[in-house]
Amino acid sequence: MNPAASFSRRDFIRVSALVGGGLVVSYGLTGRAFAQSPAIDNTARAFTPNAFIKITPDGVVTLIAKNPELGQGVKTSLPMILAEELGADFSKVQIEYGRLDAQLGPQEAGGSMSITDNYQSLRKAGAVARTLLIQAAATTWQVPVSECSAANSCVTHAPTGRVLTFGELATKAALLPLPDENAVVLKRPKENKLIGNRVGGVDNPAIVAGQPLFGLDQAVPGMVHGVYVKCPVFGGKVVSANLDQIKKMPGILDAFIMEGTTDYYGLMPGVAIIADSTWASFSARRALDVVWDEGPGAGHSSAGYEAQATRLGATSGDVLRNDGDTAAALAAAAKTVEGAYHYPYLHHATLEPMNALAIPQADGGMQVIAPTQSPEDAQSVVAKVLNLPKEKIKIRFTRIGGAFGRRLVNDFVAEAAALAQHVGKPVKLTWTREDDTQQGKYRPVGWHFLKGGLDASGQIIAWQDHFVTIGLNSTQNAGIAAEMSSTELPCRFVPNFRLERSIVSTNVPTSWLRAPGSNGLAFTFQSFIDELAHAAGQDPCGFRLALLGSDRVLSGTGRWDPDYNITRMKRVLRHVAEKADWGKKLPKGSGQGIAFHFSHGGYVAEVAEVSVTHDGILSVKSVVASVDVGPIINYSGAESQVQGSIVDGLGAAWLQEISLDRGRVVQSNFHDYPLLRIDAVPARIEVHFIQSDNPPTGLGEPALPPLPPALCNAIFAATGKRIRRLPIASAELNWA
Repeated sequence: MNPAASFSRRDFIRVSALVGGGLVVSYGLTGRAFAQSPAIDNTARAFTPNAFIKITPDGVVTLIAKNPELGQGVKTSLPMILAEELGADFSKVQIEYGRLDAQLGPQEAGGSMSITDNYQSLRKAGAVARTLLIQAAATTWQVPVSECSAANSCVTHAPTGRVLTFGELATKAALLPLPDENAVVLKRPKENKLIGNRVGGVDNPAIVAGQPLFGLDQAVPGMVHGVYVKCPVFGGKVVSANLDQIKKMPGILDAFIMEGTTDYYGLMPGVAIIADSTWASFSARRALDVVWDEGPGAGHSSAGYEAQATRLGATSGDVLRNDGDTAAALAAAAKTVEGAYHYPYLHHATLEPMNALAIPQADGGMQVIAPTQSPEDAQSVVAKVLNLPKEKIKIRFTRIGGAFGRRLVNDFVAEAAALAQHVGKPVKLTWTREDDTQQGKYRPVGWHFLKGGLDASGQIIAWQDHFVTIGLNSTQNAGIAAEMSSTELPCRFVPNFRLERSIVSTNVPTSWLRAPGSNGLAFTFQSFIDELAHAAGQDPCGFRLALLGSDRVLSGTGRWDPDYNITRMKRVLRHVAEKADWGKKLPKGSGQGIAFHFSHGGYVAEVAEVSVTHDGILSVKSVVASVDVGPIINYSGAESQVQGSIVDGLGAAWLQEISLDRGRVVQSNFHDYPLLRIDAVPARIEVHFIQSDNPPTGLGEPALPPLPPALCNAIFAATGKRIRRLPIASAELNWA
C-alpha cells in the first residue's frame, strides 16, 4: 500500500509543517514554553499553552480548536482573536477540530467560558508568533525590529516598503529562539482591526451546502444502527421483552437486554435493538413490548411534588443565610408583600436529538464520534461503562446541532459504546424525538415562598425566601443545578435577609440548562422586586437602581460566583431604559417590563413591551437589551447569541413545561412541548453592547435570565395580572 494514500489532510499539514519547513506554534495548559523534539530537518519548534497554531510555507495559518462548537460561534471567534494578534489575513486562517487531547487542557464547552478561558492564551500565542515572524524578517533584511510590522499575513519594512509573506518567513521564524510569552507586546484595543467587527460563521458555507459536520451526519464502513429503550419511569428495570418477535422484523440484526446500573448519568437498564438502518430500528422500537419493574418512581407526579412543596413552604427549612432580624423587620414594615413563585422542569429540546457513533478498535478499545459538550466526561463515562482504562477510549467531537447544557451529560455516548462493545461492530445510536423528550436531564423545578417588607419611604428593609427545590432520590442533597447560592441578589442588598431551603425527593434526573439556576431565579426575584416597586408606588427602574445602591464591587467566592460590579450593572440598567424609551405612554392593554441579572460574569438588562387583548391574547412587541460582557470579539456572533437567548427565554417562559404523571414524563414531542413559532417572535429585538476594557466574559447565557421577568412585568403593566407561575400559557391573561 502507498503510505501517502493513508494520509489525511490533517496529517499532510502536520508533516509538511515539520518536514517541508514552516512554523508550528503551540500553547498548552501549563502556561510555560517548551521546545519540541527536533524535527527531521530541525526547522520546526513549538511552544505551548491552550491552542495550537500552525503556519506553513504556503502562508496558511491553522488553529486547532479545542472547544466543541454548539452554535455559540467559538469556531469563528477563537481564530479571530488569534488572527488579530498575529496580524493574519483572516481569509487565510483555517480552524480544525482537535480530538480529545490532555495537552490542550480542559475542552468542555459550557458555562459561557470558551472565550473567557482562551482569550489571553490565544492573544499570547498570536503575539509570540508575530514576534518570531517580525524577527525573521528583520534578520533577513538586516534592519531593526522596530522598523517592521505585521498585517494581512505579511511583514512590512516601513522605511523601504519591502514585504515578506508569513509563508516566506515561516521556516526561518521556526529556527529563532522562543521569546518569553509574558514579555511579548499585546495589541492595544484601539489597534484592533478585526475584533469587534461582524464576521460570518466559518462553517456557514458548509452548513448551507449540507456537508457532514454534525453527529447525525457521521458514518463509517460496516456501521449498523441502534436504538436503546429505557423504562418510562426513571430508575425502572427490564423484566422481559418480546425480543423474538422484534428479531423477525425486516432489517433487524439483533435485540437484547442490557442490565445497566442505577447511574442516571451513565448506562441505565434497557433494551437494545440493532438494525441495518435508522428506519428499521425506529420501526422495531415502536413494536417493542417491554414488561418493566417501574420501582417506587411510579408513584411520583407533578401534583405530588407541588403538594409537598406547598406543605414545606409553610414550615421552616435549613437556613442558608440570615442577615439582621428579618422577622422583626417584617413586623415593623410600613407595607409587606407576599408571593409564591413557581417554575417547572424544562427540557433542552435540541433540534439534533442525542446520537453517537461508537467504533470498536483492534486493541480492545473504543473510538467514539459524538456531538458532546464535554469530551473529557464522555471518555470517563465510556471507560467506566466498558470497564476499560481511559487511554483506551478515543473521543472525537463534531459540531453540535443545539446543546444548551444537555450534552454535558454523556449517557447517550455511553449507550452507543455499550452497544458497539456488545455486537463487536460500529454502532450509530440515534434517539427518537420521544426518547429525547421523555428521557432528558431537565432544568430543575423550583418553588419560592417570599415575603418582603418596605419602610415608610418605600425602601426594601426585609426579604424572606423559603426556597423549595428537588433532590434526586434525596431530601438532603439538591439535584444538579437545583441549588441556590447564598450570594444571589437581593441578598447583600437588603439589611434583613433570610434564606431557607427545603428539598423534595424526586426520581427525575436534572442537569444544566442555558444559564443554570439563573434562568429560574431571575424570574422569581426580578418579578418580586417589581411587585415591591409597585407596592411602594415607585418607578420599577428607579426602584432597582435604589436597591443596587452605591457604586462598589462585591467580592465573589470563585469561578462560578465572580465579583459583582455594581457600577456596570447600574450602567446597563440606565442604558436599556434610555434605549427602550422607558416609561413612554402606551395604549390601554400595553405595557413595559424591566429586569436585570448578573450571570456568568455578564451584566444584562432588558425591557419587554407587550400588548394583551381584553380576552387575554398576548403579543410581544419588542425586547431591548443592554449588555456588558467586556470587549466583543465578533459582533455578528455576539448579537446572534443575545437574540437567541431572548427567543429561547421567551419560548420557555411562555409555552414550555415538563410534567410527570405516574412517574412518567407527560410531554413527548414538539406538539405538547412547543418551541416558539416565528409569528410569535417580537418584530423588534434590539441589542446594545457597552464595550469596556474589562476581560471578556461569555455570552451564550447571560442574556436569557432577564427575559422571563421583563416579560411578566410587562404583562402586569398591561393587564394588572401578576404572573407568579410559569409557563405563562397556563395563566388567564384577561385584564384585571
